[in-house]
Amino acid sequence: MTERVFVGRSDMATPLIEFKDVSKRFYDKTVLERINLQIYEGEITTIIGLSGTGKTVLLKHIIGLIKPDEGTILIRGTPLDQIRRRDLPMSYMFQGNALFDSMTVFENIALPLQETTKLGPAEIRKRVMTRIEQMELADAIGKYPSEISGGMQKRVALARALVTDPQIVLFDEPTTGQDPVRKNAILGMIAQYQRSFGFTAILVSHEIPDVYFISNRILALYGKQIVFQGTPEEFEDFDHPFKKEVVHSLEGLQKELTGLHSRRQFKLRYQGQMRGGAMGESYAIVVFSLDGLDAVAKHLGHDAVQEALRSMGVFLGRHFGAIGGFSTRHSLNEYVTVLPTTDQAEAEGILGEYIHDLQAQEQAILDIWSAAQKQSASQECVELTMLAGLAQGQPDQDIDSVIERAKQGQKVVSRIRCINQGEGR
Repeated sequence: MTERVFVGRSDMATPLIEFKDVSKRFYDKTVLERINLQIYEGEITTIIGLSGTGKTVLLKHIIGLIKPDEGTILIRGTPLDQIRRRDLPMSYMFQGNALFDSMTVFENIALPLQETTKLGPAEIRKRVMTRIEQMELADAIGKYPSEISGGMQKRVALARALVTDPQIVLFDEPTTGQDPVRKNAILGMIAQYQRSFGFTAILVSHEIPDVYFISNRILALYGKQIVFQGTPEEFEDFDHPFKKEVVHSLEGLQKELTGLHSRRQFKLRYQGQMRGGAMGESYAIVVFSLDGLDAVAKHLGHDAVQEALRSMGVFLGRHFGAIGGFSTRHSLNEYVTVLPTTDQAEAEGILGEYIHDLQAQEQAILDIWSAAQKQSASQECVELTMLAGLAQGQPDQDIDSVIERAKQGQKVVSRIRCINQGEGR
């Protein structure tokens, strides 16, 4: 099978990690066969593939837990087998968190420093407390894993992975066994802290979660080989049996998350209506953006972010779907809606009606936040700002250019602000 390689900006840089013709067998079973891949510094790279295809085996090669039977693995150009294990700038976040039930949150986070460094107790405490404060875990410092929520356990596991200041963090199936909202809450947490700390993140998944919105780069493992490596946008145009096998789960999950079209469904519908003349002589595109998601995640948790995104997506899809529009979640905090056979004046009127009807949806999101406040005991008030911009499109215009014009014309149309006790909205 021939590997398809897309040459873009990252591919012109020097890889942080590179596999060259790496193969691995267990007895008479070949798991990886002449793998070639590149991972770049400061990015989030997600390795996707169906269950049992060798993703975890590949990940364990990166950290040196498994050695290849053939081929070479390079870290910044140096063969991995020439680097001492203690000099590898990596940390590993296991499936299911792998926290020790008999240890407190503090003790779990401190463990890597105690086992891999010669730091004294005072310095260890200082570093652990720094991570605890950054991860908003101060209230759980003396608790055991069984006494804290699943989301908090994920933060403890991530704090433990980051306490040694690694340059690379590997995540092995971080969303396994979670419902759709929780899966994306975990991915949002990883993306937020990756931006904050600047580490290189490498994830593996067989559930094909919402990787489009957090990944800089996707690697597809299929038939013991890497058959695709490139950006999420390039993956959308990738024509391969692998894509056909996973696309159902991609679209099914997208529907569960937001009630909207997947990006592929959105694109196919747009192209189909354009060919059939259903878009009319002109159409309108509205781009909605949500600002303030990081603050919501920080004070109310990532679940509250994902619940708000899902609620907003469902409302948007129902509202515009009722009048023939169709929508998709375009990026981490953006939605795009197409209004066929609509001119500028009509689109402005339709958008005005949507903004008027937002009040009920704002209250639904406030209810979500109120429940999250009770669970987190947070007294902080957060604000989510919605911006909207619209642009007129013509049949002979590229949709991406119309979307960009709509983004440039965005204005604030709603502010959703949580209520503290005794405070009015």
